[in-house]
Amino acid sequence: MNCLNITGAFALSFIALTTSSLSETAFTISADEINTAEFSDALPEGQSALTAKLQVLLERAGAKPGVIDGVAGENVAKAIRSFEEIQGLKITGILNPDIWKQLQSTEPVSTSYTVTPEDVAKIVDDIPDDYTEMATMEWLGYTSGAEALAEKFHMDQDFLKALNPDATFVAGEKIVVVNPGTQEKVDVSHIVADKSNERLVVYGKNDKPVIIYPATIGSDNTPSPHGTHKINGVKRFPTYAYNPEKNFQQGENTEKLTIPAGPNGPVGSVWIDLSEPTYGIHGTPDPAKIAKASSHGCVRLTNWDAMELAGLVKFGIKVTFED
Repeated sequence: MNCLNITGAFALSFIALTTSSLSETAFTISADEINTAEFSDALPEGQSALTAKLQVLLERAGAKPGVIDGVAGENVAKAIRSFEEIQGLKITGILNPDIWKQLQSTEPVSTSYTVTPEDVAKIVDDIPDDYTEMATMEWLGYTSGAEALAEKFHMDQDFLKALNPDATFVAGEKIVVVNPGTQEKVDVSHIVADKSNERLVVYGKNDKPVIIYPATIGSDNTPSPHGTHKINGVKRFPTYAYNPEKNFQQGENTEKLTIPAGPNGPVGSVWIDLSEPTYGIHGTPDPAKIAKASSHGCVRLTNWDAMELAGLVKFGIKVTFED
């Protein structure tokens, strides 16, 4: 049993919160609190402006934290370890004053943004779970403006809503967001899919890690491939060819189906094809579950991380799977 089939020719690319997921109590935060947050001796437990600021700074430094939600936890510790590895520091996963100082930037961490018509275009009412129902749709888009904007700024939806408790997330509205910045261009030499640590490590020309993404890599029932494979190409907004005879069976769906493209499709916003048939690196419709849930054998990233990686890789780059 393996991963997914992507249809279409590959285009080579070189180029106040209340939520059960984060907190059971109301949480309020402002842009100023995030921008002015300072580290002293430890990260606060739970959700805080300081942790949100740290997540943004780690994101900019190539130590990707996954969804930015302001919550201190294992994903933040993993991102700190990633930063330490990229910088050649002793790996502890614990924030200290020296790391905090290295991460600092003059660019604001939180800022205002005016929603554009393009941001909220192609919103759909709902995404069914069943693949047969999915196949009847034209586009597997975002189901709300909040979801679209949260992904645009690498944020948890509930955290975005907490920053904007009165917002409706429609075109023309000014909202508060975090500013994850733009990853600088790097020359990628090779990539390692590190299964045991649930991460994808991108190496530069000096054979040192330059970017580390949290990742979901296979599962016990649907393991990822072994060994080294090559990147064949990139397809942005791919359709998905469901074939239960080659891949896995979803529910009672025993027939082949073509699932339309869209960020909420089975492989998210992008597919990076590998030389091992039916395997690839791709996005996800559920970014909060990255490095926390299993995949059907492929390497799953957040949509924004997968899109970023797609812009950095070239045909023929090697991807090694390590246990």
